Amino acid sequence: MIGATITRYLAARFTKTILSIFFTIFCLMFVVVFVEMLRRASDNPQVTAKTVAMLTLMKVPAAAENILVFAVLFGSMAAFVDLTRKLELIVARAAGMSVWQFLFAPVMTAFLIGVISITIYNPLSASLKQHADQMELELFGVPGSVRIDHGVWLRQHGVDGLAVIHASGSANKGTELFEVNVNIYSATGGFTERVVASRARLDPGVWVLSDAVISAPGEETRSVKTYMLATSLTPEQAAAASIPPQSTAFWSLTTVAQETADAGLDATGYWLHYQNLLARPLLLVAMVLVAASFSMRFSRMGGVTQTLAYGVVAGFVLYIATKVLSDLGSAALISPSVAAWSPAIVGVMLGALMLLYQEDG
Repeated sequence: MIGATITRYLAARFTKTILSIFFTIFCLMFVVVFVEMLRRASDNPQVTAKTVAMLTLMKVPAAAENILVFAVLFGSMAAFVDLTRKLELIVARAAGMSVWQFLFAPVMTAFLIGVISITIYNPLSASLKQHADQMELELFGVPGSVRIDHGVWLRQHGVDGLAVIHASGSANKGTELFEVNVNIYSATGGFTERVVASRARLDPGVWVLSDAVISAPGEETRSVKTYMLATSLTPEQAAAASIPPQSTAFWSLTTVAQETADAGLDATGYWLHYQNLLARPLLLVAMVLVAASFSMRFSRMGGVTQTLAYGVVAGFVLYIATKVLSDLGSAALISPSVAAWSPAIVGVMLGALMLLYQEDG
């Protein structure tokens, strides 16, 4: 009975601390993005502060998702230090609870926060991000388009041969492209011609390129009002290719990854992002164990600040390892599963090992 009461108390305490830190960082990010958006909007008198605030509020949730790991790390360390200084952990030990018993509540809290973040928060933030991109381009860029950091890349095989399409932006779920460059190759692999157009529209079985400039080896450059490029791409495949992995909701990732692969594009980024999301709850658990191993020891002789600094460094090292392995996974040097899960698994094992050494060693 006492153990259950303490478990509920610790769960509530950790949830409050973690969410408080997350909300604080969220507000700081909102202010920074809001100021930057106001600066960009200064040249457009039609954009009001209310519109900028709404746009910022739609953009920040997706960016704030990346700081959840640090919110759990800092929140856990703050909660453990506070419990230790108030001798509450000593009371829990006196009630007969081992370190593993009162770690159950923080670990389950972090795990549930991770599950909620990928099943509810991520789809919501991804949807808001897509709407924000659409709204931002209507205000500051090509009307009605969504600009991707590295553009939209498509590769297709058709009656005209292999065509590699690059566009700086897209609209209408990828069926309209802007600032289009197309390199066309023959069936034997030889370069045939290059087409540069202001925009392209996907009609059934064909891309319709407007205001196109055609360059071919040994021929003079010529301009045409409309250029027709045969294609087997469907609107669903074009839509999948135009949405980057980080802007794709968790529940849609596997479908989009498969559609991207079917379109002849590299779907590694989508599978890697999917595995990273699946591994997030375990990574948050690893952060709790790392925080516990550096912040649960009671000390009357000082050195708390140094110990906490070591804990922060350990958490950052684990996070950096996650990013490095993600880059290796993006480059297809290791599988997405290994890139996503290995930092979380290693972090849990090292955190548990350090706690075993402190408590039972």
